[in-house]
Amino acid sequence: MVFSFFKKQPEKVVPKATVARPRTPLPEMKVPPPQAGVPQKLEQPLPDLEFSVEEVPPVKAPPPAKPAKPPVSPSPVPGRTPLAMSAEDDFDGEFTTSSVMAIDVVHDIDPLQADVEQVAVLFANSQDDAARALLLSVLKTYSGSEGIRLWRMLFDLLQIQGDRAAFDRFGMEFARSCEMSPPAWRDAGGAGAGPASAAKGFTLQGVLAGDDSEALQQLDASLKQAGDLLVDCSRLVGCDDIAAGLLADVLIAARRSGKVVTLQGADIFARRLEERLKTGEPVHESAWRLLLELLQRLDTQAHFEEKAVDYAITFELSPPSWETLPKDVVAKQTALAAVPKDEVYYLAGELKGLRFDELLPLLEAGGPTVIDFAAVRRVDFYSAGQLVNRLAPFKAAGQDIVIRSPNHLVAELMAVVGLNKQARIIVPKS
Repeated sequence: MVFSFFKKQPEKVVPKATVARPRTPLPEMKVPPPQAGVPQKLEQPLPDLEFSVEEVPPVKAPPPAKPAKPPVSPSPVPGRTPLAMSAEDDFDGEFTTSSVMAIDVVHDIDPLQADVEQVAVLFANSQDDAARALLLSVLKTYSGSEGIRLWRMLFDLLQIQGDRAAFDRFGMEFARSCEMSPPAWRDAGGAGAGPASAAKGFTLQGVLAGDDSEALQQLDASLKQAGDLLVDCSRLVGCDDIAAGLLADVLIAARRSGKVVTLQGADIFARRLEERLKTGEPVHESAWRLLLELLQRLDTQAHFEEKAVDYAITFELSPPSWETLPKDVVAKQTALAAVPKDEVYYLAGELKGLRFDELLPLLEAGGPTVIDFAAVRRVDFYSAGQLVNRLAPFKAAGQDIVIRSPNHLVAELMAVVGLNKQARIIVPKS
């Protein structure tokens, strides 16, 4: 049996309207030409016509229309003026010119700039692998020196990731493509690896975390170099147990080696650290050791011995013993602490969730302000935006602000958020 899926629909029968049709055709009538003053007559009389009339059902008359109600004007709303609109005004205007409904179409977007900005944002969001993959992909599009900005971002990213093999491999490819010498790999503590302030001072700030030991590694490298070192701890808010242990170890090693290290603001940080340590609660052992080292360097033996006893009670361990510093070391530290700090504000590590409130005293002092980013590894999007808000009022007042030595990934992010309009950004070429 065969079924028809496409069944022909029955034709609809449209009822014909009732008409009167003559059954016989009308004979041809001859009409004589008209004569003046003579009434016209037909030569032949009209024949009798027969009509067939089809029955048409009667049409019901429509019900009488209800009287139209007079238009009711809307009641006025208190505080508003009623709008008067005539019939000519209805839909007489064109489309709205409101910017809410407007669509801005940006023409002639530089594809290279778009790629650079995307890489900078990915890196700021700690998506290093995605940023690296995008860089390697788009570099195939730009030959020669056209992609120099992308190359510099790639080398900084490989430096941060610690991938020396890839750094050297792409260095040879860069030399062939751009006909330029590639940048040199920077070892920890080598030239350009640490902050530019290593000969003058080092700044620890914010909250140090063990999963980001960049600042502590740079501090350790600076401590191993020749010369005295001034470490600013006044902006150091806190640290977790891992970072506290690392910081205690590098400071103890430097003191026992005879390295002259002066800790500015160590008393402020020691008080913050002591507030979270409770006698009898055997937690945060590394923070206890860091506190004892700070008290040792502050030359407060009575306070040191009190906390040493608390440490022994809490952990049932022998506490570190008091070690008197040599007189020449004490004299150097005192002289170094008396030297006024330069007008450069040094930042280090990864800047995440910062508001830069500590910049206010330096900015409010007036005069040129230099912010050093040489030891900064990464800046997240929030911190970059907050730095714009912090600098904008002072830039508007005519103050000269310089941001010095950010890596190329950070520098491109600064351009994305408009920080280059609030400060002069000086970026290393290599």
